[in-house]
Amino acid sequence: MQSQAPAAVSDPSYLHTQSGAVQNLPLHAIRPSPENDHLYRPVAPEDPEILAMAQSIARFGVKEPLVVTRDRWILSGHRRYAAALVDGLECVPCRVEPLRRSDDLDRFVRLLREYNRQRTKSLDEQLREEVVSLEPQAAHQALLEHRRRKSDKSDFSALTPVQMSGARRRKGISRAKGPMLAAVQRILAERVEFWPLSDRSVHYALLNNPPLRHAAKPDSAYANDRASYQDLTDLLTRARLAGHIPWEAIADETRPVVAWQADPNVRAFLRRELDGLFQGYRRDYQRSQPNHIEIVAEKLTVRGIVEPVAQDYCVPLTIGRGYCSIGPRRDLAERYRRSGREKLIVLLLSDFDPDGENIAASFARSLRDDFGIDKVTAVKVALTADQVRSLGLPPQMKAKSGASTYAKFTAEHGDDVFELEALPPVEFQRLLREALDAVIDHDAFRAEIEAERSEAAFLEGVRQRVHRALAQDIVKDDA
Repeated sequence: MQSQAPAAVSDPSYLHTQSGAVQNLPLHAIRPSPENDHLYRPVAPEDPEILAMAQSIARFGVKEPLVVTRDRWILSGHRRYAAALVDGLECVPCRVEPLRRSDDLDRFVRLLREYNRQRTKSLDEQLREEVVSLEPQAAHQALLEHRRRKSDKSDFSALTPVQMSGARRRKGISRAKGPMLAAVQRILAERVEFWPLSDRSVHYALLNNPPLRHAAKPDSAYANDRASYQDLTDLLTRARLAGHIPWEAIADETRPVVAWQADPNVRAFLRRELDGLFQGYRRDYQRSQPNHIEIVAEKLTVRGIVEPVAQDYCVPLTIGRGYCSIGPRRDLAERYRRSGREKLIVLLLSDFDPDGENIAASFARSLRDDFGIDKVTAVKVALTADQVRSLGLPPQMKAKSGASTYAKFTAEHGDDVFELEALPPVEFQRLLREALDAVIDHDAFRAEIEAERSEAAFLEGVRQRVHRALAQDIVKDDA
Protein backbone atom coordinates (compact mmCIF):
# COMPACT_ATOMS: atom_id res chain seq x y z
CA MET A 1 0.00 0.00 0.00
CA GLN A 2 1.41 3.38 -1.01
CA SER A 3 2.17 5.73 1.91
CA GLN A 4 0.44 9.09 2.01
CA ALA A 5 2.48 12.31 1.92
CA PRO A 6 2.30 14.44 5.07
CA ALA A 7 -0.46 17.00 5.10
CA ALA A 8 0.39 20.66 4.47
CA VAL A 9 1.31 22.83 7.45
CA SER A 10 -1.84 24.88 7.04
CA ASP A 11 -4.04 21.79 7.49
CA PRO A 12 -5.49 21.86 11.08
CA SER A 13 -5.50 18.05 11.27
CA TYR A 14 -1.77 18.07 10.62
CA LEU A 15 -1.15 20.50 13.48
CA HIS A 16 -3.10 18.36 15.94
CA THR A 17 -1.76 14.87 15.23
CA GLN A 18 -1.88 12.28 17.99
CA SER A 19 0.68 12.85 20.75
CA GLY A 20 3.34 10.17 21.26
CA ALA A 21 2.89 8.52 17.85
CA VAL A 22 5.92 8.45 15.53
CA GLN A 23 5.17 10.26 12.27
CA ASN A 24 7.10 11.69 9.36
CA LEU A 25 7.10 15.48 9.48
CA PRO A 26 8.54 17.85 6.86
CA LEU A 27 11.76 19.49 7.96
CA HIS A 28 10.39 22.90 7.06
CA ALA A 29 7.52 22.39 9.54
CA ILE A 30 9.70 21.89 12.64
CA ARG A 31 11.94 24.48 14.32
CA PRO A 32 15.12 24.35 16.42
CA SER A 33 14.53 25.76 19.90
CA PRO A 34 16.37 29.00 20.77
CA GLU A 35 16.72 27.70 24.34
CA ASN A 36 18.86 24.82 23.06
CA ASP A 37 21.58 27.31 22.12
CA HIS A 38 21.28 28.85 25.59
CA LEU A 39 21.77 25.51 27.33
CA TYR A 40 24.18 23.82 24.97
CA ARG A 41 26.66 24.60 22.21
CA PRO A 42 24.95 25.97 19.10
CA VAL A 43 24.68 23.29 16.42
CA ALA A 44 26.87 24.19 13.42
CA PRO A 45 26.23 22.43 10.07
CA GLU A 46 29.99 22.43 9.34
CA ASP A 47 30.79 20.61 12.63
CA PRO A 48 32.67 17.36 11.73
CA GLU A 49 30.29 15.37 13.96
CA ILE A 50 27.26 16.80 12.13
CA LEU A 51 28.83 15.95 8.76
CA ALA A 52 29.59 12.42 9.98
CA MET A 53 26.02 12.06 11.23
CA ALA A 54 24.72 13.25 7.84
CA GLN A 55 26.73 10.47 6.19
CA SER A 56 25.28 7.96 8.62
CA ILE A 57 21.73 9.21 7.94
CA ALA A 58 22.30 8.99 4.19
CA ARG A 59 23.29 5.35 4.62
CA PHE A 60 21.03 4.11 7.40
CA GLY A 61 18.32 6.77 7.75
CA VAL A 62 17.28 8.53 10.98
CA LYS A 63 17.26 5.68 13.49
CA GLU A 64 15.96 7.63 16.50
CA PRO A 65 12.91 9.90 16.05
CA LEU A 66 13.13 13.57 16.96
CA VAL A 67 10.89 14.80 19.77
CA VAL A 68 8.86 17.94 19.07
CA THR A 69 6.06 19.87 20.76
CA ARG A 70 2.57 20.32 19.34
CA ASP A 71 3.65 23.65 17.89
CA ARG A 72 6.67 21.90 16.32
CA TRP A 73 9.57 23.16 18.45
CA ILE A 74 12.34 20.55 18.86
CA LEU A 75 12.85 19.10 22.33
CA SER A 76 15.31 16.38 21.35
CA GLY A 77 17.21 15.95 18.09
CA HIS A 78 18.73 19.32 17.19
CA ARG A 79 21.83 17.58 15.89
CA ARG A 80 19.82 15.05 13.87
CA TYR A 81 17.78 17.95 12.49
CA ALA A 82 20.98 19.74 11.36
CA ALA A 83 22.39 16.54 9.85
CA ALA A 84 19.13 15.89 7.99
CA LEU A 85 19.31 19.41 6.53
CA VAL A 86 22.88 18.76 5.39
CA ASP A 87 21.75 15.48 3.85
CA GLY A 88 18.87 17.19 2.00
CA LEU A 89 16.03 15.17 3.59
CA GLU A 90 12.49 16.44 3.20
CA CYS A 91 10.93 14.57 6.15
CA VAL A 92 12.15 13.06 9.42
CA PRO A 93 10.48 10.74 11.95
CA CYS A 94 9.18 12.64 15.00
CA ARG A 95 7.39 11.91 18.24
CA VAL A 96 5.10 14.68 19.52
CA GLU A 97 5.04 15.71 23.18
CA PRO A 98 1.59 16.89 24.42
CA LEU A 99 2.52 20.52 25.13
CA ARG A 100 3.09 23.79 23.35
CA ARG A 101 6.19 25.86 23.92
CA SER A 102 4.10 28.99 23.58
CA ASP A 103 1.79 27.86 26.44
CA ASP A 104 4.37 26.92 29.09
CA LEU A 105 7.95 28.02 28.40
CA ASP A 106 9.23 26.99 31.84
CA ARG A 107 8.02 23.42 31.41
CA PHE A 108 9.39 23.38 27.87
CA VAL A 109 12.89 24.34 29.10
CA ARG A 110 12.84 21.69 31.82
CA LEU A 111 11.80 19.00 29.32
CA LEU A 112 14.53 20.16 26.95
CA ARG A 113 17.01 19.61 29.77
CA GLU A 114 15.64 16.15 30.61
CA TYR A 115 15.74 14.95 27.00
CA ASN A 116 19.38 15.96 26.75
CA ARG A 117 20.65 14.71 30.11
CA GLN A 118 22.48 11.73 28.59
CA ARG A 119 24.34 13.76 25.97
CA THR A 120 28.10 14.24 26.28
CA LYS A 121 28.28 17.79 27.61
CA SER A 122 30.92 20.26 28.62
CA LEU A 123 31.19 21.36 32.25
CA ASP A 124 29.72 24.76 31.39
CA GLU A 125 26.72 23.09 29.70
CA GLN A 126 26.17 20.98 32.80
CA LEU A 127 26.22 24.12 34.97
CA ARG A 128 23.67 25.80 32.72
CA GLU A 129 21.47 22.67 32.98
CA GLU A 130 21.44 22.96 36.74
CA VAL A 131 20.19 26.54 36.49
CA VAL A 132 16.99 25.16 34.95
CA SER A 133 16.30 23.27 38.21
CA LEU A 134 15.39 26.56 39.91
CA GLU A 135 11.79 27.56 40.51
CA PRO A 136 9.84 27.51 37.20
CA GLN A 137 9.00 31.22 37.17
CA ALA A 138 12.71 32.15 37.54
CA ALA A 139 14.28 29.43 35.39
CA HIS A 140 14.54 31.18 32.06
CA GLN A 141 15.67 34.51 33.48
CA ALA A 142 18.29 32.79 35.63
CA LEU A 143 19.54 30.92 32.59
CA LEU A 144 20.08 34.15 30.65
CA GLU A 145 21.72 35.75 33.68
CA HIS A 146 24.13 32.83 34.01
CA ARG A 147 25.18 33.24 30.39
CA ARG A 148 25.72 36.97 30.88
CA ARG A 149 27.93 36.38 33.93
CA LYS A 150 29.85 33.67 32.11
CA SER A 151 30.63 35.97 29.19
CA ASP A 152 31.82 38.72 31.56
CA LYS A 153 34.02 36.59 33.82
CA SER A 154 37.33 38.36 33.08
CA ASP A 155 38.92 40.18 36.01
CA PHE A 156 40.43 43.48 34.87
CA SER A 157 41.23 44.74 38.35
CA ALA A 158 44.99 44.39 37.76
CA LEU A 159 44.84 45.53 34.12
CA THR A 160 44.00 48.73 32.30
CA PRO A 161 41.72 48.17 29.31
CA VAL A 162 42.42 50.31 26.24
CA GLN A 163 39.93 53.12 25.85
CA MET A 164 38.43 53.45 22.38
CA SER A 165 37.20 56.93 21.56
CA GLY A 166 35.46 57.96 18.38
CA ALA A 167 35.16 55.92 15.20
CA ARG A 168 37.46 55.73 12.22
CA ARG A 169 36.13 54.23 9.01
CA ARG A 170 38.35 53.54 6.04
CA LYS A 171 37.60 55.40 2.85
CA GLY A 172 35.90 53.50 0.06
CA ILE A 173 37.72 52.78 -3.19
CA SER A 174 37.13 55.67 -5.58
CA ARG A 175 36.73 55.44 -9.36
CA ALA A 176 40.16 57.01 -9.70
CA LYS A 177 41.64 53.84 -8.19
CA GLY A 178 39.83 51.67 -10.75
CA PRO A 179 42.81 51.05 -13.11
CA MET A 180 45.11 50.11 -10.24
CA LEU A 181 42.52 47.82 -8.63
CA ALA A 182 41.84 46.13 -11.99
CA ALA A 183 45.58 45.56 -12.49
CA VAL A 184 45.86 43.97 -9.03
CA GLN A 185 42.85 41.73 -9.71
CA ARG A 186 44.40 40.55 -13.00
CA ILE A 187 47.65 39.65 -11.23
CA LEU A 188 45.77 37.68 -8.56
CA ALA A 189 43.76 35.83 -11.21
CA GLU A 190 46.91 34.94 -13.16
CA ARG A 191 48.69 33.67 -10.04
CA VAL A 192 45.83 31.96 -8.22
CA GLU A 193 47.79 28.70 -7.89
CA PHE A 194 50.40 30.58 -5.84
CA TRP A 195 48.00 32.13 -3.32
CA PRO A 196 48.48 33.62 -0.86
CA LEU A 197 50.73 36.27 -2.41
CA SER A 198 52.69 38.82 -0.42
CA ASP A 199 52.25 42.57 -0.89
CA ARG A 200 55.82 42.60 -2.20
CA SER A 201 55.15 40.04 -4.95
CA VAL A 202 52.11 42.03 -6.16
CA HIS A 203 54.27 45.16 -6.12
CA TYR A 204 56.85 43.63 -8.46
CA ALA A 205 54.20 42.19 -10.74
CA LEU A 206 52.69 45.68 -11.16
CA LEU A 207 56.07 47.00 -12.29
CA ASN A 208 55.93 44.78 -15.39
CA ASN A 209 52.96 46.76 -16.73
CA PRO A 210 52.51 49.78 -14.42
CA PRO A 211 48.91 51.02 -14.06
CA LEU A 212 47.93 54.57 -13.17
CA ARG A 213 47.64 55.11 -9.43
CA HIS A 214 45.03 57.79 -10.18
CA ALA A 215 42.94 57.53 -13.35
CA ALA A 216 42.78 61.31 -13.85
CA LYS A 217 46.55 61.86 -13.47
CA PRO A 218 48.57 60.67 -16.52
CA ASP A 219 51.85 61.16 -14.62
CA SER A 220 50.82 58.84 -11.74
CA ALA A 221 52.13 55.58 -13.24
CA TYR A 222 52.98 52.95 -10.62
CA ALA A 223 56.71 52.97 -9.86
CA ASN A 224 59.25 51.23 -7.69
CA ASP A 225 59.19 53.81 -4.92
CA ARG A 226 57.91 54.10 -1.37
CA ALA A 227 54.84 56.16 -2.32
CA SER A 228 53.63 53.57 -4.84
CA TYR A 229 54.24 50.69 -2.45
CA GLN A 230 52.35 52.39 0.38
CA ASP A 231 49.53 53.15 -2.05
CA LEU A 232 49.41 49.45 -2.95
CA THR A 233 49.34 48.17 0.63
CA ASP A 234 46.52 50.59 1.45
CA LEU A 235 44.57 49.51 -1.64
CA LEU A 236 45.03 45.80 -0.84
CA THR A 237 43.67 46.39 2.68
CA ARG A 238 40.64 48.37 1.53
CA ALA A 239 39.93 46.00 -1.38
CA ARG A 240 39.80 43.00 0.95
CA LEU A 241 37.55 44.81 3.41
CA ALA A 242 35.23 45.82 0.55
CA GLY A 243 35.15 42.32 -0.95
CA HIS A 244 36.95 43.19 -4.21
CA ILE A 245 39.80 40.80 -3.38
CA PRO A 246 39.48 37.46 -1.54
CA TRP A 247 41.07 37.43 1.90
CA GLU A 248 42.91 34.21 1.11
CA ALA A 249 44.69 35.84 -1.87
CA ILE A 250 47.04 37.95 0.27
CA ALA A 251 49.10 37.01 3.33
CA ASP A 252 51.95 38.42 5.36
CA GLU A 253 54.29 35.48 5.89
CA THR A 254 56.51 37.56 8.17
CA ARG A 255 53.79 37.68 10.84
CA PRO A 256 52.93 34.07 11.66
CA VAL A 257 49.87 33.17 13.72
CA VAL A 258 49.80 30.16 16.05
CA ALA A 259 46.46 28.42 16.70
CA TRP A 260 46.05 25.10 18.49
CA GLN A 261 44.31 22.05 17.10
CA ALA A 262 41.56 21.19 19.58
CA ASP A 263 38.42 19.06 19.53
CA PRO A 264 35.10 19.41 21.37
CA ASN A 265 35.34 15.83 22.66
CA VAL A 266 37.21 12.57 22.20
CA ARG A 267 34.76 11.23 19.58
CA ALA A 268 35.38 14.22 17.35
CA PHE A 269 39.14 13.66 17.78
CA LEU A 270 38.86 9.98 16.90
CA ARG A 271 36.76 10.74 13.84
CA ARG A 272 39.24 13.35 12.63
CA GLU A 273 42.14 10.99 13.19
CA LEU A 274 40.38 8.14 11.38
CA ASP A 275 39.51 10.34 8.42
CA GLY A 276 43.21 11.11 8.00
CA LEU A 277 44.45 7.64 8.97
CA PHE A 278 47.59 6.71 7.01
CA GLN A 279 47.02 9.67 4.68
CA GLY A 280 50.22 11.44 5.68
CA TYR A 281 52.67 8.82 4.44
CA ARG A 282 55.45 10.17 2.24
CA ARG A 283 58.27 8.00 0.94
CA ASP A 284 61.72 9.54 1.08
CA TYR A 285 62.45 10.07 -2.61
CA GLN A 286 66.02 11.06 -1.75
CA ARG A 287 66.89 7.88 0.18
CA SER A 288 68.59 6.23 -2.82
CA GLN A 289 70.29 9.38 -4.11
CA PRO A 290 74.11 9.39 -4.03
CA ASN A 291 74.24 12.99 -2.73
CA HIS A 292 72.32 14.89 -0.04
CA ILE A 293 70.46 17.91 -1.47
CA GLU A 294 69.14 20.93 0.43
CA ILE A 295 67.40 24.17 -0.64
CA VAL A 296 68.10 27.44 1.18
CA ALA A 297 65.99 30.55 0.44
CA GLU A 298 66.87 34.02 1.68
CA LYS A 299 63.29 35.21 2.18
CA LEU A 300 60.11 34.00 3.84
CA THR A 301 58.04 35.78 1.17
CA VAL A 302 59.04 33.19 -1.48
CA ARG A 303 58.19 30.17 0.65
CA GLY A 304 54.81 29.64 -1.05
CA ILE A 305 56.56 29.39 -4.43
CA VAL A 306 59.53 27.27 -3.37
CA GLU A 307 57.87 24.83 -0.96
CA PRO A 308 55.69 22.97 -3.52
CA VAL A 309 58.78 22.20 -5.61
CA ALA A 310 60.82 21.12 -2.58
CA GLN A 311 57.91 18.88 -1.56
CA ASP A 312 57.70 17.25 -5.01
CA TYR A 313 61.35 16.23 -4.76
CA CYS A 314 61.26 15.57 -0.98
CA VAL A 315 64.19 17.96 -0.49
CA PRO A 316 64.52 19.88 2.82
CA LEU A 317 63.92 23.65 2.62
CA THR A 318 65.50 26.22 4.96
CA ILE A 319 64.31 29.83 5.03
CA GLY A 320 67.39 31.82 5.97
CA ARG A 321 65.85 35.31 6.27
CA GLY A 322 69.03 37.08 5.19
CA TYR A 323 72.28 35.71 6.57
CA CYS A 324 71.00 32.47 8.07
CA SER A 325 71.62 32.11 11.82
CA ILE A 326 73.92 29.39 13.12
CA GLY A 327 71.13 27.07 14.39
CA PRO A 328 69.55 26.26 10.99
CA ARG A 329 73.03 25.80 9.48
CA ARG A 330 73.90 23.29 12.17
CA ASP A 331 70.60 21.43 11.59
CA LEU A 332 71.36 21.23 7.87
CA ALA A 333 74.83 19.87 8.59
CA GLU A 334 73.35 17.22 10.91
CA ARG A 335 70.81 16.11 8.26
CA TYR A 336 73.68 15.64 5.82
CA ARG A 337 75.71 13.59 8.31
CA ARG A 338 72.73 11.37 9.18
CA SER A 339 72.08 10.73 5.49
CA GLY A 340 75.44 9.00 5.08
CA ARG A 341 75.68 10.27 1.51
CA GLU A 342 78.79 11.20 -0.37
CA LYS A 343 78.37 14.94 -1.00
CA LEU A 344 76.25 17.85 0.20
CA ILE A 345 74.66 19.97 -2.53
CA VAL A 346 73.05 23.27 -1.46
CA LEU A 347 70.77 25.12 -3.89
CA LEU A 348 70.60 28.79 -2.85
CA LEU A 349 67.91 31.39 -3.62
CA SER A 350 68.71 35.01 -2.81
CA ASP A 351 68.33 38.55 -4.16
CA PHE A 352 70.67 39.90 -6.81
CA ASP A 353 72.32 42.57 -4.70
CA PRO A 354 75.56 42.86 -2.70
CA ASP A 355 74.17 40.97 0.30
CA GLY A 356 72.41 38.35 -1.83
CA GLU A 357 75.61 37.51 -3.66
CA ASN A 358 77.57 37.33 -0.42
CA ILE A 359 74.94 35.18 1.36
CA ALA A 360 75.50 32.31 -1.08
CA ALA A 361 79.27 32.25 -0.57
CA SER A 362 79.00 32.86 3.18
CA PHE A 363 76.58 29.96 3.71
CA ALA A 364 78.78 27.44 1.90
CA ARG A 365 81.89 28.73 3.66
CA SER A 366 80.23 28.31 7.07
CA LEU A 367 79.28 24.69 6.34
CA ARG A 368 82.88 23.98 5.44
CA ASP A 369 84.69 25.98 8.13
CA ASP A 370 82.22 25.85 11.06
CA PHE A 371 80.95 22.30 10.61
CA GLY A 372 83.83 20.55 8.85
CA ILE A 373 81.93 19.54 5.69
CA ASP A 374 84.59 19.39 3.00
CA LYS A 375 82.47 17.85 0.29
CA VAL A 376 79.97 20.68 -0.11
CA THR A 377 78.90 22.29 -3.38
CA ALA A 378 76.77 25.44 -3.29
CA VAL A 379 74.91 26.66 -6.37
CA LYS A 380 73.05 29.96 -6.63
CA VAL A 381 69.89 29.01 -8.52
CA ALA A 382 68.35 32.51 -8.45
CA LEU A 383 68.60 35.43 -8.79
CA THR A 384 71.64 35.83 -11.05
CA ALA A 385 72.98 38.49 -13.42
CA ASP A 386 72.28 36.24 -16.42
CA GLN A 387 68.65 35.77 -15.33
CA VAL A 388 68.17 39.51 -14.89
CA ARG A 389 69.40 40.09 -18.45
CA SER A 390 67.65 37.16 -20.15
CA LEU A 391 64.29 37.84 -18.48
CA GLY A 392 64.53 41.59 -19.01
CA LEU A 393 63.68 42.38 -15.40
CA PRO A 394 63.19 46.13 -14.87
CA PRO A 395 65.51 47.92 -12.39
CA GLN A 396 63.84 48.06 -8.99
CA MET A 397 66.13 49.87 -6.58
CA LYS A 398 69.74 50.91 -5.96
CA ALA A 399 72.36 48.97 -4.02
CA LYS A 400 72.86 49.91 -0.37
CA SER A 401 76.24 51.50 0.05
CA GLY A 402 76.58 50.10 3.57
CA ALA A 403 76.93 46.50 2.37
CA SER A 404 80.42 45.06 2.86
CA THR A 405 80.57 43.90 -0.77
CA TYR A 406 79.07 47.09 -2.23
CA ALA A 407 82.20 48.19 -4.07
CA LYS A 408 82.88 44.79 -5.63
CA PHE A 409 79.25 44.30 -6.69
CA THR A 410 78.78 47.75 -8.23
CA ALA A 411 82.11 47.56 -10.03
CA GLU A 412 80.99 44.36 -11.75
CA HIS A 413 77.21 44.84 -12.13
CA GLY A 414 76.39 48.50 -11.55
CA ASP A 415 74.20 49.81 -8.75
CA ASP A 416 70.83 48.42 -9.91
CA VAL A 417 69.62 45.54 -7.72
CA PHE A 418 66.77 43.04 -8.02
CA GLU A 419 64.77 41.02 -5.47
CA LEU A 420 63.65 37.39 -5.73
CA GLU A 421 60.00 38.49 -5.79
CA ALA A 422 60.65 40.11 -9.20
CA LEU A 423 60.73 36.63 -10.75
CA PRO A 424 57.32 35.50 -12.04
CA PRO A 425 56.32 32.47 -9.89
CA VAL A 426 56.12 30.08 -12.85
CA GLU A 427 59.61 31.09 -13.97
CA PHE A 428 60.88 30.83 -10.39
CA GLN A 429 59.63 27.26 -10.07
CA ARG A 430 61.00 26.34 -13.52
CA LEU A 431 64.49 27.50 -12.55
CA LEU A 432 64.40 25.52 -9.30
CA ARG A 433 63.10 22.35 -10.98
CA GLU A 434 65.81 22.57 -13.63
CA ALA A 435 68.45 22.90 -10.92
CA LEU A 436 67.09 19.88 -9.03
CA ASP A 437 66.86 17.82 -12.21
CA ALA A 438 70.51 18.64 -12.89
CA VAL A 439 71.76 17.21 -9.58
CA ILE A 440 69.57 14.13 -8.94
CA ASP A 441 69.91 10.55 -10.16
CA HIS A 442 66.76 10.26 -12.29
CA ASP A 443 66.59 6.45 -12.38
CA ALA A 444 66.76 6.24 -8.58
CA PHE A 445 64.19 9.05 -8.25
CA ARG A 446 61.65 7.32 -10.55
CA ALA A 447 62.12 4.01 -8.71
CA GLU A 448 61.21 5.65 -5.39
CA ILE A 449 58.04 7.18 -6.88
CA GLU A 450 56.95 3.80 -8.28
CA ALA A 451 57.53 2.16 -4.89
CA GLU A 452 55.39 4.83 -3.21
CA ARG A 453 52.49 4.16 -5.60
CA SER A 454 52.33 0.49 -4.66
CA GLU A 455 52.66 1.37 -0.96
CA ALA A 456 49.79 3.86 -1.27
CA ALA A 457 47.48 1.14 -2.58
CA PHE A 458 48.47 -1.13 0.33
CA LEU A 459 47.85 1.63 2.89
CA GLU A 460 44.41 2.40 1.44
CA GLY A 461 43.40 -1.23 1.92
CA VAL A 462 44.59 -1.17 5.55
CA ARG A 463 42.81 2.14 6.16
CA GLN A 464 39.50 0.81 4.91
CA ARG A 465 39.78 -2.31 7.07
CA VAL A 466 40.49 -0.22 10.18
CA HIS A 467 37.59 2.09 9.35
CA ARG A 468 35.17 -0.81 9.06
CA ALA A 469 36.40 -2.28 12.34
CA LEU A 470 35.97 0.95 14.31
CA ALA A 471 33.06 2.61 12.53
CA GLN A 472 30.41 1.12 14.81
CA ASP A 473 32.08 2.59 17.90
CA ILE A 474 32.86 6.01 16.46
CA VAL A 475 29.98 6.96 14.13
CA LYS A 476 26.66 6.85 16.03
CA ASP A 477 23.46 8.80 15.91
CA ASP A 478 23.60 11.36 18.71
CA ALA A 479 20.83 13.36 20.33
